[in-house]
Amino acid sequence: MLRVRRDRRRNRPPLRKSLFGRLLAVSALVAACSVAATAWLAVQTTSGAIKQEQGQNLTADARIYNTLLGYAAGHPTWEGVDGTVRDLARQSGRRIALTTEQRRPLADSASRPAPPALPPQASAIVDPLSVDTALSRTVDRSEDAADRVDPRAVGPFRLPAAERKALQRAADRNAACLSRVGIAADVVTGPSGRPRMEIVGNDPDRVQNTRCTTDELDSPTATEQKALDALNQLADACLKRQDRPGIQLNLDLSWGGGSIRKAPSEAAAPVPEPPPSLRTDEDDRATASCVDTARREQLSSYVASPALLFIGDEDGTTVPGFDLSPANTAKIAGAAALVLALTVGATMLAGSRLARPLHALTGAAQRMRDGEDSEPVLVTGDNEIGRLAAAFNDMADHRARLETQRKDMVSDVAHELRTPLSNIRGWLEAAQDGLAEPDPAFIGSLHTEALQLQHIIDDLQDLAAADAGALRLHPEQLRVEDVLAQVAAAHQAGAETAGVTLSAPPAADSTPSPALWADPVRLRQAIGNLVSNAVRHTPPGGRVTVRAYGAGTSVDEAAAGREVVIEVADTGSGISAENLPHVFDRFWRAEKSRNRRTGGSGLGLAIVRKLVEAHGGSVSAASVEGQGSVFTLRLPVDAADAADAADTPGTGNAEEPADESQTAADRA
Repeated sequence: MLRVRRDRRRNRPPLRKSLFGRLLAVSALVAACSVAATAWLAVQTTSGAIKQEQGQNLTADARIYNTLLGYAAGHPTWEGVDGTVRDLARQSGRRIALTTEQRRPLADSASRPAPPALPPQASAIVDPLSVDTALSRTVDRSEDAADRVDPRAVGPFRLPAAERKALQRAADRNAACLSRVGIAADVVTGPSGRPRMEIVGNDPDRVQNTRCTTDELDSPTATEQKALDALNQLADACLKRQDRPGIQLNLDLSWGGGSIRKAPSEAAAPVPEPPPSLRTDEDDRATASCVDTARREQLSSYVASPALLFIGDEDGTTVPGFDLSPANTAKIAGAAALVLALTVGATMLAGSRLARPLHALTGAAQRMRDGEDSEPVLVTGDNEIGRLAAAFNDMADHRARLETQRKDMVSDVAHELRTPLSNIRGWLEAAQDGLAEPDPAFIGSLHTEALQLQHIIDDLQDLAAADAGALRLHPEQLRVEDVLAQVAAAHQAGAETAGVTLSAPPAADSTPSPALWADPVRLRQAIGNLVSNAVRHTPPGGRVTVRAYGAGTSVDEAAAGREVVIEVADTGSGISAENLPHVFDRFWRAEKSRNRRTGGSGLGLAIVRKLVEAHGGSVSAASVEGQGSVFTLRLPVDAADAADAADTPGTGNAEEPADESQTAADRA
């Protein structure tokens, strides 16, 4: 026992190469990385939470800011904003307060009777005429910083209902016109109620080549013209104070593009602008400043006055910052060391439990290699290692069964060959001693024993060829009825001699079975082995029937099944339930005495299974002891399936010697 333990320890790999050592190293590395990642993630998460609690979450602040900015752009005062403020506070879970620039309260979402004082620094200033580009979603940050008026502040440019309907009808007509010429367009309504066309795609210039006019949409309405004239006067007054020439604003508040397009109701002639060549960059900058000043002056009476926005906590408290002091660093290091120690301990426990059955498997495999009888490895659980142990035990049992079968096969082959050889030797020795005359009966007896010996050798050769993948097939298209008729004719004389009725009736329905792609010689051999076996085990007065039909009960089902079923049924002695699973084993016979008068060599059914599998089919047996047996062959119909089976390793499809085919034909 001590020596066995010493050998086991010597056979184990060193710790650095063993599964246990590698598992331990990987677990320690994973634990260290996990601790470091967890510490870094905790710091980052805490910092992010602190920033969010301190009101630095720009996404939430921007939504609140833009909502209140839209309210100020559409209302001249802040009256009625309390409902909007409370809705925003309920959605965000924050305290939202609005005050004037002098800190006079306008609205506050605080629920306490005496809310905490507001911080000295406001979160933002809500002014639709001077938008904070860092928070606004309506102002393009790429535009000039001077143009900071919220586009929702339209003031006198807001269209009445009648003008909106008229422009909407014109936009719908233009969209329908573009749709007829294959251009997709959407009608988008702006803050003032004016619709505009948006071309779907990357080439909006395609509209220029169509007859779909947008003059009605490009022309200002009466309301817009009135507001535009007032804005133009304010801008010209600003420019006049700087001794600069006046301008004519377009509907999009641009200038320098020619004369403005008046409304159709106006008969005034277009006012020409100074030639662009006379304007300088200084004039354009001054003009942009005056237009911006004029817009603010014009919109000041239509929008709410600037207000201070405060966004904070409901209780007014602040979250303390994260201080990575030496004490906190020591706590983190201690927690990391504890986690690492627990990980290493758990890994050692799991590794030992994992390696123990592997060592047992290794020892069992080595004993099996040395030819010793290996005891089954203990299966400890239904996991990967347990399944490996169960598979190893099954392999060991299968190997033991194969070894037993090998020994039995050697004994059976020796017995099967000894009988005809002993008979031949006995007759020859009798002839040498003058006890028997070499007459025709003597020669016939020797010939019969030689044929029996050749039959056994041929069967063994077929099985060896099938096992080695050298069993060659020569498939061709044939009718199953023809093959069955040939087999029945070949065995009819033997059946009559045994007093057995052998028949091959046609298919049950009027439609014949489909053509089959198979090797006719090998197929006759397989069916002939079944028929001869059935005749041998059927008493006088019994019946053996061979029939073929499609896989289904109708023609459609047979075509869908794509296979042919061949049955060989007899009314013989039958096979017991315990012997039925072994009927296709080599050298197996229900009669253990191996008497030649009651059975063959025990190789016929094994050859049948190999031949059918070579065709890509299957064979099965059903029997009731005392009533008879039914052997069923299932073969594919398609040539492709038969070709795949012939190409499968273990069957082959190369040419075979002619004498082998002839021998198989003779046996069939």
